[in-house]
Amino acid sequence: MHSEAPFTVRPATTGDAPLICALLNEIDTIETGRPDTELHAVETDLAHPGVDLREDSWLAFQGGRLVAYALVWDDSGAERVDTDHYVLPGHEAAGERLFELVERRAAERARANGASRAVLHLHLNARPTTDLDMLARRGWGRVRKYHVMTRPLTGADRAIPEPPAGLVLRDCADEADRRRAHALVQETFSEHFDHQPRTYEQWLDDIGGGRVDWSLVWIASLGADDVAVLYSRNDRQSMAWIGNIGVRRAYRGRGVAGHLLRHAFGTYAALGRDTIGLGVDTLNESGALRLYEAHGMRTHFAVDTWEVVLPAVPAGV
Repeated sequence: MHSEAPFTVRPATTGDAPLICALLNEIDTIETGRPDTELHAVETDLAHPGVDLREDSWLAFQGGRLVAYALVWDDSGAERVDTDHYVLPGHEAAGERLFELVERRAAERARANGASRAVLHLHLNARPTTDLDMLARRGWGRVRKYHVMTRPLTGADRAIPEPPAGLVLRDCADEADRRRAHALVQETFSEHFDHQPRTYEQWLDDIGGGRVDWSLVWIASLGADDVAVLYSRNDRQSMAWIGNIGVRRAYRGRGVAGHLLRHAFGTYAALGRDTIGLGVDTLNESGALRLYEAHGMRTHFAVDTWEVVLPAVPAGV
């Protein structure tokens, strides 16, 4: 019978970001074939203002090697709690120990929020390094599926089609437009699964606002009305990335989202990028998956949202 070597667990520090990033890229490569985690993303997670690293983060080491990492936070101020959890193959005991710590902390955070239960969510590759039998045994179940979609970019994409009549795009170079972009994201995603309302300041913390190139965030307007937003970023080594594309309900079906996509394709092709990607909820009722497929995007890999519901408990119990 295989027996794992002993492991040790300690909280993360901000100085551990490069070590964690290396672990996540090793897992990315196993799961998707290539590394896709940037150091700035890990640094942003560790600096989340709602995270106390001493209580909300864990690193597991075996023989001096980092083999598992987990983080807990909540943006809801209520029962919804989120976690990241990563573990290398062959280190199932360390991985499960971090799940025990994650679940206990999530229940404490929910109780501190005044909730009677914790509804804990985790995003995992559809073919993850995590032991799914262990997850199911602990009461977790899949509740949603997402696709990470990509599209190659070529010189031909630089020729952006004409916009729908009257549609004008502007970037978010000034503060007023950044705040408007935030408001549009909040409005257009308000009915999406797992959306958590965020203030402007919270949103900036979430996206690592100091690193955002606001010339790559666009608002679409028709006359006096701002009708849509596309938030993208160019700081991933593997591809350009569209974080959000949202159209206000009254303006859907008019080609606005398609033009924003084509504008992004053209902009990033001109910047020399050869691939662009985004994530989409496969059950999105706005038809986003069909839209992306119609514009040449194809599924790169799938991600499942896993959920467990736990009774809230006082801290230290």
